[in-house]
Amino acid sequence: MRGALSAMGCVHRRSPAVPAPSRARDDYRRGHVLDPRIYRAALVPVLVAVLVAAFSLENRPRPIGTTLAPDAFSGEQASLTLERLAAAYPRRRPGDAADEALARRIAQELEVLGPRAVRTRTTTAQTIEGERELTTVIATRIGAPGPGLAIVAHRDAAGAGAKAELSGTAAMLELARVAAQGRVRRTISFISTSGGSGGAAGAAAAARALPGDVSAVLVLGDLAGAQVRKPFVTGFSNGRGQAPLQLRRTVEAAVRAEVGVEPGGPRAPQQWARLAVPFATGEQGELLRADVPAVLLSVSGERGPRADTAIVPERITRFGRAALRAITALDNGPTLGGDPQAVVLTNRKVLPQWAVRLLVGVLLLPVLLVAIDGLARARRRKEPVGRWALWVLATALPYLLTAAFAVLFRVTGLLQVAPRGPAPPGAVPVDGNAQIALVSLLLVFVLGWIGLRPLALQLARVRERPAAEGAGIALILVSAVVVALVWLRNPYAAALLIPALHGTVLIAAGGVRLPRVVGVLLVLVGLLPAALAATMVASALGYTPADALWAGVLAIAGGHVGPLSWLVLGLLAGCGTATALVALARRPPAADADGVTVRGPVTYAGPGALGGVDSALRR
Repeated sequence: MRGALSAMGCVHRRSPAVPAPSRARDDYRRGHVLDPRIYRAALVPVLVAVLVAAFSLENRPRPIGTTLAPDAFSGEQASLTLERLAAAYPRRRPGDAADEALARRIAQELEVLGPRAVRTRTTTAQTIEGERELTTVIATRIGAPGPGLAIVAHRDAAGAGAKAELSGTAAMLELARVAAQGRVRRTISFISTSGGSGGAAGAAAAARALPGDVSAVLVLGDLAGAQVRKPFVTGFSNGRGQAPLQLRRTVEAAVRAEVGVEPGGPRAPQQWARLAVPFATGEQGELLRADVPAVLLSVSGERGPRADTAIVPERITRFGRAALRAITALDNGPTLGGDPQAVVLTNRKVLPQWAVRLLVGVLLLPVLLVAIDGLARARRRKEPVGRWALWVLATALPYLLTAAFAVLFRVTGLLQVAPRGPAPPGAVPVDGNAQIALVSLLLVFVLGWIGLRPLALQLARVRERPAAEGAGIALILVSAVVVALVWLRNPYAAALLIPALHGTVLIAAGGVRLPRVVGVLLVLVGLLPAALAATMVASALGYTPADALWAGVLAIAGGHVGPLSWLVLGLLAGCGTATALVALARRPPAADADGVTVRGPVTYAGPGALGGVDSALRR
């Protein structure tokens, strides 16, 4: 009878007697390594973290005000000084003879203005002219004991003329004249730097040479140019955080009072992007990187003016008085000081960094738990996870090799110009040597992909396509660990990677077979937050896509992006590429693991469909 049933095709491998939930668990135990229940359960604390972040919002610090009118600042005298210096030194490339002569003249004028210690420091640094010796002039007027103040302005320029760029120096000399009359109570330093046209090497040297503790530094940029670009007050850093909010709001209030316009300010998404991607072309960026509280005051914003920008004489009066009002308020107010703050100002409230770190950490937790659980299950099933982890790392090798060669090109002189700090667009042109370096880096990447990566895969004995369960587990685990490292250093940058990380779980999960189009779309959607943040930063600095690419190469070669940073960036790029390869790989169909079922010709399943069971027939 059983043979007849088999011949009629009534024995099939499907059992309706097993309840659906139990079957799902059995399928998971037999065929899937990743447990979706752990992933879903770990998402529950996200709601709690959101509530905690919402209740962590703090009030904005109030700006420091003053009732003293800044009438002592003479805009007419500052304009005359600007015209005189611009006529005598029309071309002032960093470290050249004109730049050095202007430094000596500024030192002489500061000595004449009153009893103060004037000293010069010489340092060798990378500029837009290559490696140059730069002179920093520091004039300090000793005041009351305690943390002092400082005013910084650079005197060099990339283009000829550049009167607007020199207006900060003219305003600084006028402020020094006002301070010589005893109007400032604290110790105050006036610092003239070089290298501000690109890389801010002079500002980095000034941060090391500041006398004693400094409560606040006001960087003077373009104060007289006809080109207006908001925000007028910038406090973004080349390291972690941004300028203290109370310092920034104090200078903004001074601009509002003296200029009569809103100084502008970055919105919350822009602040988040700048905190995630610390890239600032102003001199305040290097000062903040050295943990010196500083903000930039400039009519043309952080980008700075063009060399041919016209001068508006009455503008230097208004912005010069705004600078004096800010200095007076800081002089008579409480001591600020403190390290840069990694906070976001949103809707008149301040979101602290610890709340961001908590929220991003909770979003990272599900992926980490799933990866650890999947690793344990894969090891029990003897899946080659370690070998596939080497496959992910091998995918990052071409990126790491390219970054290493960028540094090597700078050391060997193929890239002769690579400032340590970011440079404004066009300050470092793509000349013949730069073009050779870019083409060479492209060839290095291609050779790394077609030569070094296959060799590494051969040594790791990885020959099959990345469609196995072990490949998915290894990819999720390596990606989660790298993002966790980013989270420890910069939670704002890690937040941009969270969508891509969760997309990797969906793509690499062995129990989910996604179409190629859906997998590729998930990869692109995951990259969208990081791409938007990079676009915001590039737009704020005036970079075109080509400028941004060139600035990235210079940042790695010059050292703005250190070895540890570009190592992590290379691993992230490798994980992203590996995710795309997994999404494009064809996966084998899942094995049919269902139990034996009995079905009759009228789709009935169960005993007695075509006769009695064996036990009944024997009776």
